[in-house]
Amino acid sequence: MNLKRLIFEGEGVTLDFKKTITSCEKIARTMVSYANNKGGKLLIGVADDGTIKGVKSEDEERYMITRAAHLYARPALEPVFEEVYIDDKLVLVVDIEESQTKPHSALAEDGKWWVYVRVKDKSVLASKIVVDVLKRSADNEGVLIEYSDNEKTLLEYLEKATRITIKECSALLKIGRKRAQRLLVDLILSGIIKINTTEKEEFYTAA
Repeated sequence: MNLKRLIFEGEGVTLDFKKTITSCEKIARTMVSYANNKGGKLLIGVADDGTIKGVKSEDEERYMITRAAHLYARPALEPVFEEVYIDDKLVLVVDIEESQTKPHSALAEDGKWWVYVRVKDKSVLASKIVVDVLKRSADNEGVLIEYSDNEKTLLEYLEKATRITIKECSALLKIGRKRAQRLLVDLILSGIIKINTTEKEEFYTAA
C-alpha cells in the first residue's frame, strides 16, 4: 500500500484523515458510513490537509476505535489495523470492509441510533429511502416490478426532466409520501432509477 500516494489523493468516499480520535460517536459515524457503502480506510495520525503528524499513543487510538466499532455501531463492526511508518512517524491505518449486514447505525450524542452513508468526503445521515434500499438489498429480496401507470408516468417524466425529488414524485403521481417512497425503493433495487445524495438534497435519475 502506497500510503503517501493515498494521502496525496486526499480525503474522499473511501478515505478519511484523523489527526487523533477525540470522540467515539464521531468515529463510529465514519466507520458506519464506510460499512454501508463500499468500505474505506481511516488514516490516524494524518491532519485534514494531509500533513503526517504521526500517532502519539497507538494503544489509546486502537482502544477508542475498537470501542466505537463494538459499542457505538450496530451491528458491531470489526476494524482491521495496520501500522505504517512514514518518515519515522507512525500512521495507524484502519480498514473497514463493506458490510454484508447493512444497514449499520451509529450511536449519536443524543442517545439515538442513526444510519449514515458516505457522500464524497463526508458521512451524512441516510434518508428513509436509503435505509430501505440498504435493508432490502442486504435481504436480497427480489423485486418484481409491474409497470402500473405510476411507474410509466415517473419514467416518462424522468426522460424529459432528468431528475426528481420525493416531494415532486408525490405531487406528480398524486400519491402520499409513503407510497412514493415504496415505489422509488422498488425502482432503485430493480436498477431502473438511481439515487443521488448530496449534502443538501437527495434526488433520483434514470439509471
